[in-house]
Amino acid sequence: MPDPIVRIDLNSDLGEGFGRWPLGDDDALLRIVTSANVACGFHAGDPSIMRRTCETAVERGVAIGAQVGYRDLAGFGRRFIEVPPGELADDVLYQIGALEAFARAAGGRVGYVKPHGALYNAIVWHEEQAAAVVAAVRAFDPGLPVLGLPGSAWLRRAERAGLTAVTECFADRAYTPEGTLVPRDRPGALVHDPDVVAERCVRMARGEPITDVAGDPLVVRGDSICVHGDSPDAVAIARGVRAALEAAGIELTPFSQV
Repeated sequence: MPDPIVRIDLNSDLGEGFGRWPLGDDDALLRIVTSANVACGFHAGDPSIMRRTCETAVERGVAIGAQVGYRDLAGFGRRFIEVPPGELADDVLYQIGALEAFARAAGGRVGYVKPHGALYNAIVWHEEQAAAVVAAVRAFDPGLPVLGLPGSAWLRRAERAGLTAVTECFADRAYTPEGTLVPRDRPGALVHDPDVVAERCVRMARGEPITDVAGDPLVVRGDSICVHGDSPDAVAIARGVRAALEAAGIELTPFSQV
């Protein structure tokens, strides 16, 4: 019998400019990825960018996800904030609703939710904030999938609440031996070599081990691979990742409804 087809989603954080300050080449990345995590205005993005990103995503058949974060434009959402759970739930619900308006206006819909930056990392372990984000998603639409790190409090609580939990791995981020992301302010946190990034992605898609930051083998499982859109070489890396996956016979497809 032929080997089963391996399928994987390819996502990227997009729409992260603000006003007259662009960030990343969203137009190019929306020709490469299958899912777009669109900033909802709290850590980045503004109404015009949100609308334009949704329109392009719908035009190209790319799934739209709400990239929700702390209320932290100055810090790009990369600073932890000890926000009360009820307030955090309201902030997340607000962001999903805002993006849904632009997605609908473009003829699409929000297909999933992915936290951004410091919020993403915090709810790997922060039980109260993880519960708050889960509550916000359930209040908006309990049928909405959520994207996050395998083994996180966020996905564990999401599953317990009846949400569809989707795991992701990172193309260009280093991993600790425990399977968490190496913080950005530590040496070796980012993988810059496009060939290494592409090879890692093929191995992760196949369920094969990569090398953690300590140099040991680590199996990182995910239904989606994230390629960051805010680095100078983001487009070249994303193209290389897609080409390597397709050359390996791996089918790229969104995990959520387009």
